[in-house]
Amino acid sequence: MHPKEIRIVFMGTPEFAVESLKALVENGYNVVGIITAPDKPAGRGRQLSESAVKKYAVENNLYVLQPEKLKDPEFITELESLKADLQIVVAFRMLPEIVWSMPPLGTFNLHASLLPQYRGAAPLNWAVINGETETGVTTFLLSHEIDTGLIIFQEKVIIDENDTVGDLHERMMDIGANLVIKTVDAIADGDVKPIDQVTLLETQVRVRQAPKIFKEDCRIDWTRDTESVRNLIRGLSPHPTAWTELVHPGKSEILTAKIYAASRDNNSLSAAPGTIQTDGKKYLKISCPDGWLTITDIQLSGKKRMKTDELLRGFQHINEWRIKM
Repeated sequence: MHPKEIRIVFMGTPEFAVESLKALVENGYNVVGIITAPDKPAGRGRQLSESAVKKYAVENNLYVLQPEKLKDPEFITELESLKADLQIVVAFRMLPEIVWSMPPLGTFNLHASLLPQYRGAAPLNWAVINGETETGVTTFLLSHEIDTGLIIFQEKVIIDENDTVGDLHERMMDIGANLVIKTVDAIADGDVKPIDQVTLLETQVRVRQAPKIFKEDCRIDWTRDTESVRNLIRGLSPHPTAWTELVHPGKSEILTAKIYAASRDNNSLSAAPGTIQTDGKKYLKISCPDGWLTITDIQLSGKKRMKTDELLRGFQHINEWRIKM
């Protein structure tokens, strides 16, 4: 079968998935339907917000389904009516077998890691948090257990020591989109030799997971070393963002500080973890057991995100505050 004759149903929700969908559409592949999350209330006005995938699909006159439940008989009937030959999943929820087993050519997923490493909901974040120097993207055939199916293709991506998860996200969207196209073409040509992840597991010294990240996972532990804290900040920037709390000895107020960027300062003697050092004008440092981190990009409660020197101009008494440990 010619690749562009294959009837494709695409499933995805966030911006990361849009690039793959866009690559399919702009290269003339036959995308017959889009499955994405239902619209949800967002913002102060709680107005309904569409997913990034839906917005792109509507702009390009693609047929969209937004099921609340993927086992709903009405949705299953609608999905069957699309007569898909192949389904592609990018950053979507777990599918029931009745959905992923439906098309004759199967269902493949684009995952933002080199499986079997970093199975789970937040592979990009955890790769940076753990200080990895390399990650990648994988296409694999869906099976019963999440992120465990037969691998089709993989491509490695270097993580620079100063990359944030936002930087990595931008690069990997493009790389992932190209891998999706490569995978569709290979499936159409019958040129796929899937690799069982069990075989790869035998070669791994340690397998890391990538579970969903919750608010408490983002709290900075200043008793950890500078590199671990810096990696946490990088791995959560710009979202969901590492945070800490400031308290004032003479006030009952607590301020939350979101920290988007920090660099190691190896020239100063360390102090008690969580100690704040600042000249009140240009720099703000916080101590870890092995040294200091210079905070360069920050947001305090009720304020906008700003560079540290900009913050200090309006918050000159920050040296009176302490990190809540």
